[in-house]
Amino acid sequence: MTINILETEYTIMFKNDEEVCAAMNVQVGECGGYCSAAAKEIVIANLNTITDSETEKDAVKRDNIRHEIVHAFFNESGLSDNSNMVACWAKNEEMVDWIALQGPKTYKAWQEAGAL
Repeated sequence: MTINILETEYTIMFKNDEEVCAAMNVQVGECGGYCSAAAKEIVIANLNTITDSETEKDAVKRDNIRHEIVHAFFNESGLSDNSNMVACWAKNEEMVDWIALQGPKTYKAWQEAGAL
């Protein structure tokens, strides 16, 4: 699947946990995905090594997709490279997680307020 991130097409793909974690140079089970600004790809672990239910895996995958999309927006906006000389706040995982986790709630509030 492809999505538009600030007029740039990114491909979202799913790969086995082993392949995703190897690309990130971390142990299996310690990664959910990554965003490659150079390749314009978002790669998500399919959680094949996790024993959770399919419903739980789907929820985690959605969280991981939202997280990596936030990285893509930061990449394409220039924020990931130009954070005003502040230790790359735009690559900070807590910042990205906050936006990814709170995004659906923010969107819902905007809808309720007629702000979209």
